[in-house]
Amino acid sequence: MNTILSTPRRLILALVAAGALGATGAGLVTQRQAHAVAAPVATTSASTPAAAALPGAALPSFAQITAESGPAVVNISVSGMRRTAMAEGDDGEEGGAQDPMQEFFRRFGMAPQGPGRMPQNVPVRGQGSGFIVSPDGVVLTNAHVVKGADEVTVKLTDRREFRAKVLGADPKTDVAVLKIDAQGLPTVRLGSTKALAVGEWVLAIGSPFGFENSVTAGVVSAKGRALPQDSAVPFIQTDVAVNPGNSGGPLFNARGEVVGINSQIYSRSGGYQGVSFAIPIEVAERVSQQIQKTGKVSHARLGVTVQEVNQTLADSFGLDKPQGALVADVQKGGPADKAGLQSGDVIRSVDGQPIVGSGDLPATISQATPGAKVQLEVWRKGASETLSATLGDAADKKAVADAGAAEGASQGRLGLALRPLEKGEQREVGVEGGLLIEQASGAAARAGVQEGDVLLAINGTPARDIGQVRGVVAKAGKSVALLVLRDGNRIFVPVRLG
Repeated sequence: MNTILSTPRRLILALVAAGALGATGAGLVTQRQAHAVAAPVATTSASTPAAAALPGAALPSFAQITAESGPAVVNISVSGMRRTAMAEGDDGEEGGAQDPMQEFFRRFGMAPQGPGRMPQNVPVRGQGSGFIVSPDGVVLTNAHVVKGADEVTVKLTDRREFRAKVLGADPKTDVAVLKIDAQGLPTVRLGSTKALAVGEWVLAIGSPFGFENSVTAGVVSAKGRALPQDSAVPFIQTDVAVNPGNSGGPLFNARGEVVGINSQIYSRSGGYQGVSFAIPIEVAERVSQQIQKTGKVSHARLGVTVQEVNQTLADSFGLDKPQGALVADVQKGGPADKAGLQSGDVIRSVDGQPIVGSGDLPATISQATPGAKVQLEVWRKGASETLSATLGDAADKKAVADAGAAEGASQGRLGLALRPLEKGEQREVGVEGGLLIEQASGAAARAGVQEGDVLLAINGTPARDIGQVRGVVAKAGKSVALLVLRDGNRIFVPVRLG
């Protein structure tokens, strides 16, 4: 189970991969992103629309759902070897005074590197969950549960155990497909997130901390959540108790249909604190079908770098709402470039599906098929336009990236000291034209503009000379959007004027 861990100073992400090698059971690995529970699906059944919630309506029969679908939920154990380190003279036995965190990592085969520590291979084990989607033994779970595993064992509720073959895994969506040699197995019914409503009851079955076939319940808190570094998945947020060991287990709706795979939690302590995330079953189905058919997974790419649209940027571009994905950069020769997308465009929908936040764009594009044509509604220079793009393959180049928005600024003048870039400087940074920012003060400095940034455009107009910039600022309203080049990356910085 992956954990998104928060500290008083900053947000960090911690992987408590209850099925991942090297973070077994309650193992913990801090990193910038975490994964915990996700699994794909092979077949789908029709889903009945959710009944309207009525005051005093009876709760769904959790006992009936568990009795019907519980036998199709499995425990997954993995084993392998990991290169780690041990203190010289440490025989691996308990005892002896040492730092509690070092002892924690040592217990789970993750002794940290440090002075006096000798690298060595040590056996590691882990546990996770999964569910059976076909009677002939196809099982879905998380990719991180089986990552690096030398041996994968699937245990059924009737206590039978089978050695599993990993048919394939997709780290991008954290979905893996296993196969065991068995027939006539119980299976789950697959549903749809389209009929899943916020506030609807949902139920999870898994093996938290190794306690097999544990049942927890809650409600859907939100849909379509975009999480850092997991841009390919529009997560379902719930308040279902999910802990290490639930990784790969199913999330059921009130009708007993699987609608997602429990994946991550947000926590200040490393344990469950009321916020958990699941991968939509449609994402898992698509991945599962590709793996079973071809042994690999393909994701589409558009070839743009995008960032959030805040209120200041919306004012600068004349948008009625701060919604959409602002194109900060377009990959040369990529699908977006060929479609005519430009830096400064705001993508508002893809094939009619609204793009509210910048994270919606990569989640939508990655679920499409490479080679597919999509219609993009974009906002450009105060007007709406429609462009057609043929998507590429994410395996060729990095897909949609999120540049991240700079912080807004308080009132004040623009406050930039500029000079044209010399030809040699233009070649060095790989641009034509542009103005070097020699000093930033006032509103620009408060917005995050830095000395050494290269001003490429202002309100979508290429920055060619200082007089032109002054003219745009003079005609601007209460804010302007600066496109700057910093450390090789193009980002929009909204600047609020007096």
